[in-house]
Amino acid sequence: MPRINLLPWRQQERAKRQKEFGLAAVGAVIAAAAVTLFTVWGYDWSIQRQKERNELLKTEIAELDKQITEILGLEAQKQRMKARMDIIQRLQRSRPEVVHVFDQLARTLPDGVYLSTVKQNDKKLELKGIAQSSTRVSTFMRNIEASPWLTNPELQVVETLKSGGSGSEFTLFATQKSLEPADDELKPRKPPRPVGASGP
Repeated sequence: MPRINLLPWRQQERAKRQKEFGLAAVGAVIAAAAVTLFTVWGYDWSIQRQKERNELLKTEIAELDKQITEILGLEAQKQRMKARMDIIQRLQRSRPEVVHVFDQLARTLPDGVYLSTVKQNDKKLELKGIAQSSTRVSTFMRNIEASPWLTNPELQVVETLKSGGSGSEFTLFATQKSLEPADDELKPRKPPRPVGASGP
């Protein structure tokens, strides 16, 4: 009976399997390395994109902050302009009041009373003068109280003339009345309704 030696065949099979296993192992390592590289590249790309978005957001935020600063500056400038316009309007309304005040001072001065100094600080008036008697000063104060442009007379000082003449020097304070138009007067009025018209 002939004998068959299978040892060379087994060695060949074993070598073949070892070679296939080695190729498979190398393929697995290459695949793992490729996956790792692609994963790292994907993370790097995502990080880079996020950095770019962050830089864009920072730029936009800086631009918005600049615009907000400009808007606040314009708002402050608007408030200053509005305050100036209010002052100008008050001055325009008060210009004729000065004329009325001096007219009232001339009208309220009784005989025997002479003013030497008139000073005004806002609505406060300081009046200095000479009167023949304290009765004339009292009359002057009553006239101020009855004036449509002056009010609140306050006698500060009354001194006898040092020169020896008859009369006294006095200092008197008064307040200018504000005759600014009321809010209702500034509102536009409705035109009169025609005769025979109906409805609200």
